[in-house]
Amino acid sequence: MALPPLLALRGATVTFGAKPIFNEIDLAISPGERACLVGRNGSGKSTLLKVLAGEVDLDAGERFVQPGTRMAYLRQDPDFGTAKTVGDYALAGLPPDAGPEGPATVEAVLAALTLDPAKPVAGLSGGEARRADMARALVSRPDILLLDEPTNHLDLPTIAWLEAELAGFRGAMLVISHDRAFLKAVARRTLWLDRGFVRRLDKGYEAFEEWSEQVIATEEQQARKDAAKLKEEMRWLREGISARRRRNMGRVRALYDLREKMSERLKVAGTVKADIAATESGGTMVAEAEHLRYEIDQPQADGSTRTRVLIPDFNFRLVRGARVGLIGPNGAGKTTLLKILLGQLRPTGGKIRIGFGIEPVYFDQKREQLDPDDTPWKILCEGGGDQVIINGRPKHVVGYLQDFLFAPEQAHSPIRSLSGGEKNRLLLAKLFLRPANLLVLDEPTNDLDLETLDLLEEVLADYPGTVVLVSHDRDFLDRTVTATIAFDSDGEVRAYAGGYTDWLSQRPDAPAEKPPKPTAKAPASGPKTPATKLSYKDQRERDQLPTQIEAGTLALEKLEQKLADASFYSKDPKGFAEATVKLETLRSELATLEDR
Repeated sequence: MALPPLLALRGATVTFGAKPIFNEIDLAISPGERACLVGRNGSGKSTLLKVLAGEVDLDAGERFVQPGTRMAYLRQDPDFGTAKTVGDYALAGLPPDAGPEGPATVEAVLAALTLDPAKPVAGLSGGEARRADMARALVSRPDILLLDEPTNHLDLPTIAWLEAELAGFRGAMLVISHDRAFLKAVARRTLWLDRGFVRRLDKGYEAFEEWSEQVIATEEQQARKDAAKLKEEMRWLREGISARRRRNMGRVRALYDLREKMSERLKVAGTVKADIAATESGGTMVAEAEHLRYEIDQPQADGSTRTRVLIPDFNFRLVRGARVGLIGPNGAGKTTLLKILLGQLRPTGGKIRIGFGIEPVYFDQKREQLDPDDTPWKILCEGGGDQVIINGRPKHVVGYLQDFLFAPEQAHSPIRSLSGGEKNRLLLAKLFLRPANLLVLDEPTNDLDLETLDLLEEVLADYPGTVVLVSHDRDFLDRTVTATIAFDSDGEVRAYAGGYTDWLSQRPDAPAEKPPKPTAKAPASGPKTPATKLSYKDQRERDQLPTQIEAGTLALEKLEQKLADASFYSKDPKGFAEATVKLETLRSELATLEDR
């Protein structure tokens, strides 16, 4: 028998102006649910997650939360409130019943995420802020985790750690992510938010693409049938009604119902269309590094400085037409190497030669090229007017924006009003207008939906120039690059043939990129002590635990079956409330026994 949901929506509707973001959605999250929410940028995924978290009110419908349910919501942009340090922020996430071991749990999670508890939240990078927010969510011991783009700004080791952590998480989970590899690893059910409605697939993301294509094909077939029927009914209306004194009003009403159905049918969202402005190729050699070295001076707590070597001794030749991916932990020096290749930084040792006729364009992960007070129209038409030139051909700026899935009215909206994914699409649209033979992309996949990622992959595959990119999206790397430059665990920078999967098989032994062990059962702080034989009392307790766990599981199942009875609440509201509280107590006691 199905368990009662922890969190549910019924007839949920949210509108923006006169336009519904989603309409009359029914959705339930049950204990142990592991689902992903997919859909286009702007389809309402983040809004739906905010509704589930209770941060956005419904315009119509109901939201139900099982009494006593703990929920943790990871936003796209962390809100640190009044917290001063990372430790303060994470500690505030501890539940009231965390007990004396709570601070030790926080320390263990922050250590696994390589975060300093004393670091001020005001100075955190995007990746550090993301990890701090994740730590707070995990230590709260939630029954439901709502995660909005949890892998954004995270490096590959941290993503691997997060996957392992979520694998041991006992509660329910709903996640939004553009990272295909991450979705395949953590989700067992797929929810597709498409044109205002939620479709459900009781399989993981690996089955989504084939299934969604079948859904669209079925809809197109039905649309063709409806169009043919409408055409026939219109002919009948013109030729038949005028010849009859008594109209078949039932058939007329059916006709107008069908016409309304056709007019209100929401078209399948279009695909991004894009070309990159090309220029003459230049020489065969794009860049060549010989014994490249780069080091920085880092200030220490005592006022002194320490030299840190980011690139110790790197030799590499970048040739025309290559697709090269850079991977490594946050702060390893990937962006620094990009800037050296662009001539924006000078190496502290060795040589870097840039080839003849190289014209680069640079996608920066912080989107500093976008003034938040400008509009998409102004960003694209820098010299004024209403035309853009792509490969020598003029095109109206609104039409070009529509190629990147922007609505016409967004052409005059301020950049600050756009979502993260829309800002990334706009920056790509801006860069694709510039004639170039070298594309340098620093984290281009952040906030992009899966369809736009597919488009970007296709554009890069057809691009005649050279591509150098930084990404932590493993699937994207495997689909786009022919060579990989890795900042390896031993401090060396090496070049490998192939993408991320190829690097995994070729990298040095025992890399630091090996993910930390999950901290679901965080150890208490303090030095490790050698294992000792159990006392008589502890041995007796351990022998009794299986029987206690079995009894608790049976009692829990009986109570869940009782609560699943739809008539229970109407017959005995007070008894239902008491049973719900008892259910939560039983779950907590059973979890304690299992941990013990």
